[in-house]
Amino acid sequence: MHTVEQIDPTNAQPESSPARLKPSPTAGANTMRDRLRELHEIKNGSWNGPDPVATERQHGKGKLTVRERITLLLDPNSFVEIEPLRRHRATGFGMERKRPYSDGVITGWGTVHGRTVFVYAHDFRIFGGALGEAHAAKIHKIMDMAQRAGSPLISLNDGAGARIQEGVTALAGYGGIFRRNTYASGVIPQVSIMLGPCAGGAAYSPALTDFVFMVRQTSQMFITGPDVVQAVTGEQVSHDQLGGADVHGTESGVAHAIYDDEESCLQDVRFLLSLLPANNRELPPMHPCDDPVDRRTDALLDLVPTDNSRAYDMRLVIEDIVDDGLTFEVQPTWATNIVCTLARLGGHVVGIVANQPASLAGVLDIKASEKAARFVQWCDAFNVPLVTLVDVPGFLPGVEQEHGGIIRRGAKLLYAYCNATTPRISLVLRKAYGGAYIVMDSRSIGADISLAWPTNEIAVMGAEGAANVIYKREIAGADDPDAVRQQKIKEYQTELMHPYYAAERGLVDDVIDPGETRDVLIRSLAMLRAKHADSPSRKHGNPPQ
Repeated sequence: MHTVEQIDPTNAQPESSPARLKPSPTAGANTMRDRLRELHEIKNGSWNGPDPVATERQHGKGKLTVRERITLLLDPNSFVEIEPLRRHRATGFGMERKRPYSDGVITGWGTVHGRTVFVYAHDFRIFGGALGEAHAAKIHKIMDMAQRAGSPLISLNDGAGARIQEGVTALAGYGGIFRRNTYASGVIPQVSIMLGPCAGGAAYSPALTDFVFMVRQTSQMFITGPDVVQAVTGEQVSHDQLGGADVHGTESGVAHAIYDDEESCLQDVRFLLSLLPANNRELPPMHPCDDPVDRRTDALLDLVPTDNSRAYDMRLVIEDIVDDGLTFEVQPTWATNIVCTLARLGGHVVGIVANQPASLAGVLDIKASEKAARFVQWCDAFNVPLVTLVDVPGFLPGVEQEHGGIIRRGAKLLYAYCNATTPRISLVLRKAYGGAYIVMDSRSIGADISLAWPTNEIAVMGAEGAANVIYKREIAGADDPDAVRQQKIKEYQTELMHPYYAAERGLVDDVIDPGETRDVLIRSLAMLRAKHADSPSRKHGNPPQ
């Protein structure tokens, strides 16, 4: 075990040196200095990689080497590597003649913003980053260490799947990774950074983790590659078209964030880690806040139209409320009708779920329900308070939605909120209709604090739809149906949809001035910080699938 800075790169052998590739045997080392020289040769060889040509190929693809990635991810000189001298013991297919140190994966720990994280990173220059028995054993060890230490686990993925030459032992290695991913779920944060082509088992493990980062052009994820797809289905598709960053960022929802280059990706991973607790027994880290707690948010008075049929960008509302306008949005290009983001209020981390009127009017559909449900579950697992900003016209109607399972998939979000014991505050900005109002963390499903602006409309449905149902015969039999319809709409709004209707019945705790939103939220969260709620005694629930 050694730290990066303990190896002096000036003592490294030239890239073409045979000594770097095949260190001199121990039998020829007679003194401690001889042994130390041999150790440095071996470790420098492991550090520099197997072949300068392989490094050039990696750079030629616009990709960093594994060591360069770790250096960007972690605090300077903080990385401690374990098992750098591990080598495979496979025979056959010429494997006995190819036994590079590290076996294609770098493992160890370091710090990000001074806090410990554990890391494993594939080295594509060695066997294409493919996983074998020794390779898997190193990953298993670092995963076990991360869980025992109660620290986040970060994987830098750039591997070609199971090592074919090692057969079933490679597959068993993946099984051990999947099992550990599952045991660590909800215990320590797990972040997967996709930096190359990852197929089969190499794609399943990231899918089990909390966050998946991808880089355009260089990273792909798929269960079966383009060649297999063409052989089985006859479809011709490129690697990027099948499983590139934009595909998973906009179509499948697998990727939580996508970037144009590795440097910006790794920088954002560092930002995300600054918002996460080390484990499920801790609160997220508090950061001193220069943004005044009682700062008024009067810009919201003009930003949000009182006409609930007019669109606006909910992201701008969130940025005006949170500390310094800084957020980390999850899956920003998938299911864009709902916004899920991490931010700070008064220096404390919160998870914000908000309908997005600028996309599909903020309606809830299959994708939005699944996106929000998983985010709510994650926040609850890691003690992140939830703030829900509501402006929802309902669930998206239609045959496609019904046949696609909107009932069971919408129920995922309902289940996630009902099951959450973390502090929960909901704020109705404008409309909140029907079942969607209930699902968006209403008081009836357990919100600790329920607030509203004076522009709120909380009802079973919109006034026009309600009037058409209740007064259907009266409107149809009138001499002037349109005039009667408008009259009945106004009556319904006056009777059941005025801004104080829900507050009068105790379903809203207070109707607040939008300019006081930040202050009220921060003070409410401070009150809830010591909240404790026991879950029912059970092995686990059975959420809708």
